[in-house]
Amino acid sequence: MPEGPTSTRAPVKVTLTGAFEPFTRAPESFEVDVTNVRGLLRAIDQRYPGLADVLEQDSAVAIDGVIQEIVYTHRLPAGCEVFFIARLESG
Repeated sequence: MPEGPTSTRAPVKVTLTGAFEPFTRAPESFEVDVTNVRGLLRAIDQRYPGLADVLEQDSAVAIDGVIQEIVYTHRLPAGCEVFFIARLESG
């Protein structure tokens, strides 16, 4: 299925929990029309240049409430909810 503005799929709902400074300073939510994790990371990187690398290294991702590994080819169901959660550092 094609990604982009011509798609008729329900958009993926994305939430960046907490702060991913210097990219965001508070939780952010937005919708994007993508079909897999690779497309999602590209869309995030267009919105916040450089953030995709940070998310890959320093966050966990939950897709419809289930924490997943970040796998580029993981398909995202239409209308699903994706949360990127900053990893907690122990000290």
